[in-house]
Amino acid sequence: MNRAIHIDFGPRRLASPLGWMVLVAGVVAVAVALAVGHRIAQETAAQLNTLGSIEQQVPGAGRAPPTVAETRAREATLTDMRRVLDQLNLPWGGLFATLESLHGSDVALLSIAPDARNGNLRISGEARNVGAMLDYHRRLDESPGIRDVSLVSHEIVEQVPERPVRFSLVATWTLE
Repeated sequence: MNRAIHIDFGPRRLASPLGWMVLVAGVVAVAVALAVGHRIAQETAAQLNTLGSIEQQVPGAGRAPPTVAETRAREATLTDMRRVLDQLNLPWGGLFATLESLHGSDVALLSIAPDARNGNLRISGEARNVGAMLDYHRRLDESPGIRDVSLVSHEIVEQVPERPVRFSLVATWTLE
């Protein structure tokens, strides 16, 4: 039994032409996939930047929904704003015209504090004497839109030589 042994010490071919084509196709496919991935990453970053700039322009965007406490605080603020708006829309001109029509040389008004919500009016002033104060009280009580005038306090200022009378009145102001 003699068998021949065949030993080939020569160089072997590494791959066939088909193998080389498959390798090149794989490398091209990987390169294309990397390029597409890079392009998608760039577009995503650009869109995130655009979204960020839009969120900065829109108040409240990108935030979680408001909590119950935040909602109540907003409602309280809106209620206060409505109350102020209602007071601004009242007929202040009529009230001030009435008070100016009563102005005389014997009485100087120091402060006027209208409370439109309750319909009250507090007036502080200074009169030349008690008679001028009582006359102002009577004319104010007879004025249209003002009723129930009451003298809250008065005092004669002894430190001043003319001895004027400082007084405080409260009245009901009917909104017209």
